[in-house]
Amino acid sequence: MDINQRLSEERRLRLKAEHLLEHKQGELMAANRKLGLYARRLSDEIVETRKAVVSAVGETTRVKSDLTIAEEKVDRTERRLWDSIETVRDGFAIFDTDNRMILSNPAYVRLFDGLEEVQPGIMLQLPCEEGLIDTGEMTPSDWRTMMLQRWMHDEMEPVTVRLWNGQYVRVMDRRGADGDIVSLVINITETITHQREIEVAQRKAETASRTKSAFLANMSHEIRAPMNGIVGMSDLLRDTQLDDEQKLFVDTIYNSAEALLVIINDVLDFSKMEATRLSLFPEPFDLQQLLSEVIMLLRPAAENKGIELDLDLNPCVPNTLIADPGRLRQIITNLVGNAIKFTSEGAVSIRVNGSFAISPPTLSIEIEDTGIGIPTTKLSEIFGEFTQVEAAQNRRFDGTGLGLAISKQLVELMNGTIWVDSIEGDGSVFGVTLQVETANYQPVSELRKMRILAAEDNATNRLVFSKMVEPLNVDVTFASDEKEAIEAAANIDPDLIFMDISMQEIDGKDATRAIRATDWGAKTPICALTAHIMNEDSQELLECGLDHYLAKPLKKKQTVEMISRYRPDDALPLSGDTAQGQLG
Repeated sequence: MDINQRLSEERRLRLKAEHLLEHKQGELMAANRKLGLYARRLSDEIVETRKAVVSAVGETTRVKSDLTIAEEKVDRTERRLWDSIETVRDGFAIFDTDNRMILSNPAYVRLFDGLEEVQPGIMLQLPCEEGLIDTGEMTPSDWRTMMLQRWMHDEMEPVTVRLWNGQYVRVMDRRGADGDIVSLVINITETITHQREIEVAQRKAETASRTKSAFLANMSHEIRAPMNGIVGMSDLLRDTQLDDEQKLFVDTIYNSAEALLVIINDVLDFSKMEATRLSLFPEPFDLQQLLSEVIMLLRPAAENKGIELDLDLNPCVPNTLIADPGRLRQIITNLVGNAIKFTSEGAVSIRVNGSFAISPPTLSIEIEDTGIGIPTTKLSEIFGEFTQVEAAQNRRFDGTGLGLAISKQLVELMNGTIWVDSIEGDGSVFGVTLQVETANYQPVSELRKMRILAAEDNATNRLVFSKMVEPLNVDVTFASDEKEAIEAAANIDPDLIFMDISMQEIDGKDATRAIRATDWGAKTPICALTAHIMNEDSQELLECGLDHYLAKPLKKKQTVEMISRYRPDDALPLSGDTAQGQLG
């Protein structure tokens, strides 16, 4: 190859190399530009990252600070909580799902006499095994099983546990959300001791009440038995021909005995009310007759003081009602008697009204007087026991101070209300509202003499009874013991039997049961004669078959009332002025 060709080849190669170099330089410059852009982006990212890191570090610092504060608060709260738990007198413990104690306060440990084993990690059975629980008749194993079964329920009833030292604790458990048992143990030894003291005191009080009731019943019998002769015979003697001086003597005896009976009845009624043993005996009765009897009884006292005694009976009030007439009479007599006692001039008015279109029907009675009135300060106490208006006036007005208290309790026993409105010096108004039932009166026919059997072992009482019923035109047969009473009842088929409850040989209630056991005596009305009125509650009367009772000493008016009440349809009416006077 000549030189020109060689030079030409070298020139071509050089140009190619320069062209390649320029291309490579272009690529390098492009790469440099890309690298610069990437470096710039990376630098920007580093700057942003640094800013984020700085922010994150600040946030982390704040979180750490807040966490530290929160941990301090939690520690403080937990410390206060445990300080409180350790301070309280009640035991506190937590058991895990395996029935192991996780923690407890000192009071819980003290319940077990500070036994070292009673600490976190112990099993429930340890107190039983150590004899710290008085399981009573249950074995320790049975008691532990019972407690574990109790823990199986979601709701656990509190249980009382007796410890070895005679103390009592009340265990109240609750299951937590994670299954743990939170147990609170309260020492209730003082409460148990107090309850036992109350029970002992209550038993003593009940014993004392029974003793008092028995004493009053016996005293009632001992006083009423001889007074039956005094009241009965003096009542009979008043119907005989007497001169003025003799009549004064007899009236004094009779009135004194009546006054003593009022006191005895008040005390006995109040005692029965205290023992909640007073019973009611609802039956149909003539309201107008009942009111007339009260007025006849109290009119002499009103006339002696020169005051009027008026009755205003609303014609809309039914004449025949159903309630306990004896107790209603007692209420009205107490209120009217009080009105007369505390009234020196003017009048005492009885107003009777009612609402009988409603259910239950109600009977309203108001007693208004023009007497001394009641001070406003005493109105709230007027129905209290042994209460009268004021001490200075008590010397002028005698009485037990039980009349209004008894009336109030009787009214409440009859599902009623009693109230008073008074102005001192101007008089008082006492009002009573009672629930009653209405009944229709049906007249009876008259054919034969009424047959009466009286079982009474006391000769004096038989004499008094025979004289009381002598004017009534009735046939009376007497029996002195159970055997005679049963035989006479079988022979004469009596319309009414008067049965002495306290016969010496046999209890009158046993005789009544024997009569009731026969075919002919199953429905014969039997009225008890008794001085033991404390024992004659309704349940006892029903159990032995008695229909009613009269308290000794017998009064002619009550005896005639009882005979009239049980006179059958085919019996002649009670004859004689005495009977009409007693009933009308």
